[in-house]
This record gives sequence, structure tokens and C-alpha cells, in this order.
Amino acid sequence: MKRIAILLLALALPCAAAATDYNVRPALSHLSFQGTYQGAEFSGDFKDWTAVISYDPADLAHAKFDVVVTLASAKTGDADQESALPGESFFNVAKFPTAHFVTTGFRHDGNTVIADGQLTLRGVTKPVSLGVVFRTHSPSSSTLDVAGHVQRLDFGVGTGDYADTSVIGATVKITAHLQLEPK
Repeated sequence: MKRIAILLLALALPCAAAATDYNVRPALSHLSFQGTYQGAEFSGDFKDWTAVISYDPADLAHAKFDVVVTLASAKTGDADQESALPGESFFNVAKFPTAHFVTTGFRHDGNTVIADGQLTLRGVTKPVSLGVVFRTHSPSSSTLDVAGHVQRLDFGVGTGDYADTSVIGATVKITAHLQLEPK
């Protein structure tokens, strides 16, 4: 009897230790950024990005986010900003075409789930933490909302004259809303 109980436990453990893998529905999802320029707020979206999401709020130890962003896809609706962002002073897409965020772990901060990870941007890797809100709407539909802040100068975004934080704010807010379906 003891052997059967051990065998059942051994068979059940792999099932209990697996977060759900999700496909992102790109047409219903977005990855955005907000900052300030001369005291006025501006916002933009990245149009080209991929996200590998494995998540279960009851099993954060096995959750993982892996996001790759094509930096040249940044759109703000302002022609001057859109022409400047890919250049050497900002994203330098000729040398660094993508940004990459991968989680290193998840934790609770009160009632909030925090995704800790590493963001690589312009060849610089720094820790970034994102607040996570996950909702299941049906067996085939969930949403994942994340938000956090990065200090642009930590990654060398906005060099030379653009390093002046009285013109372009130092803090950039990153938000994402992902429509998910289980794989």
C-alpha cells in the first residue's frame, strides 16, 4: 500500500509543477510605453514583439515570461519622435535591434504579484520588476496585465543632448495587456 501511495505521488508531482503555457493573441494585445517630453506626457506602442508566457497564479515557482521586442517598431504618432527613436542616441537599432525581458522569479508583495526579471536594452542588462494582474475569463481565455518603470539612462537611451532629464523625463512606464489562450 505504501508503494502505491509513493507511486501515485510521484506521478502527480509533474502535473502539479507545471504552469500553463499560453499563446498570445496579438491582434488583441499591446505593449506600450509612456514618458514625458518638455513636461508633457507622450505614449507609444511597440508593434512587433513576441512573448512566451507560462503562468499559473497558484504555482509561481514554475511561471515564466520571455519577451522580445523589435525596437524599430516603436510608434508614438509623432513623426519627429518616430524618426529619432531608432537612431544612435536612443534605441540604436542598427546595433541593438531588439530588447529582451526574461523573468528570474515571481513574488508576492501584499496582494500584488511581482515579476522580477532582467531587461536587456542597448546591450545593457538590468533588473526590472513588473506588477502582474492575471485573470481567467473562461477555459479558453485569460488576460495578463503588467506594468513597471525603467530608468532610461540606466540603459543609455537618450544620450548626448537627450540625456537632460528636464527635457525628456528619466522614468519610462512600461505596460502590456495580453489576451491569452492556452496552448
